[in-house]
Amino acid sequence: MEDGPTYGFDTLQIHAGSRPDPVTGARQTPIYQSTAYVFRDAEHAAALFNLQEVGYIYSRLTNPTVSVLQERIATLEGGVGGVCCSSGHAAQIMALFPLMSPGCNVIASTRLYGGTVTQFGQTIKRFGWSAKFVDFDDLDALENAIDKNTRAVFCEAIANPGGYITDLQSISSISDKAGLPLIVDNTTATPYLCRPIEYGATLVVHSTTKYMTGNGTVTGGCVVDSGKFDWSANQKFPSLSEPEPAYHGLRFHETFGALAFTFHGIAVGLRDLGMTMNPQAAHYTLMGLETLSLRMQRHSDNALQIASWLEEQETVENVTYAGLKSSPYFDRVKMFCPKGAGGLFTVALKGGYESCIKFVNALEIFSHVSNLGDSRSLVIHTASTTHRQLTEEQQIAAGSAPNVVRISIGIEDPRDLIADLKQALSAAK
Repeated sequence: MEDGPTYGFDTLQIHAGSRPDPVTGARQTPIYQSTAYVFRDAEHAAALFNLQEVGYIYSRLTNPTVSVLQERIATLEGGVGGVCCSSGHAAQIMALFPLMSPGCNVIASTRLYGGTVTQFGQTIKRFGWSAKFVDFDDLDALENAIDKNTRAVFCEAIANPGGYITDLQSISSISDKAGLPLIVDNTTATPYLCRPIEYGATLVVHSTTKYMTGNGTVTGGCVVDSGKFDWSANQKFPSLSEPEPAYHGLRFHETFGALAFTFHGIAVGLRDLGMTMNPQAAHYTLMGLETLSLRMQRHSDNALQIASWLEEQETVENVTYAGLKSSPYFDRVKMFCPKGAGGLFTVALKGGYESCIKFVNALEIFSHVSNLGDSRSLVIHTASTTHRQLTEEQQIAAGSAPNVVRISIGIEDPRDLIADLKQALSAAK
């Protein structure tokens, strides 16, 4: 659809990347449950393996169902290409993999999902990489943290769990000045609420497990390439600018231009890391994407109504929803997320840790799970679960203090959700 008229978001979320099946005429994208694909002849096979021709070889690398999902997400984000993989955590490693080498570091926001803090703070050390965690509201601290070994800047558009809105324009100005790519996790916002590439992001990552799929059925991840970064401007990114030995000296940026990162993600990242998305997961996510705008608007509308109600309850210490006028990030919502602040926020209870446990246990409509972004409303006490590996200082910085509960608002009737919250708050006194 890229060669036709400019289509609206609601049209693209249904049609981008897909065509009726040329053999059967099937209108829905089929699940291509195939490991391998037959070559036309020996020359065709050699051209595919040598990256001289685009096509299908083996489903660890490329799969027709997954390819449709990659193109659709990239189109919705305003990128030139995308690489889907097995989870959001896999997407983060896939994003960093072409950029980093032993001794290099990434500058990361302190307001990140707890699992990301653990992945960056602990696990990537095994690759010889490191992370520096900085409060991204302190722009001077961010700028000062960048050194000669920094290779990327990483943040979330709407942070999990607190719903904090990142000032993407200011952050991208700093990363641009330093000649570094800005990687933005857009899981919580989705491209319906925020398109980070429009504010200077180089790469956008997603856990498609969440709002993209929207029904809690499959895990998945995606890395979207803006196509706007000059990987050859300096010698910091040799994987993309210098000869690649595995492809007889091919230079990805020189050969593929704006699609250099995307081709590297498939030809090297998926080839060697093997974090492949399976075609059935891609199919479920494609079905979820067809209603993304409808769901995200309902998530946001419900969340605003419920957060406003919670803010008035005497047992509630504070509510972090950025869509509230009381939020210090209310103005950023208007700038970066004008359609709404999403469906995720936290509630701090005056009764502390014990009240949080009683509150979670008393809820009936809300499901007590570690997921978010489902059509169903979900709840979890993050300090004892998703952020348990962090120190209390890190928990507080990430918006997951011991007296905080994370709430993911679904698309149910908001009156029913408020009634459930009301009885649970009463039980938590």
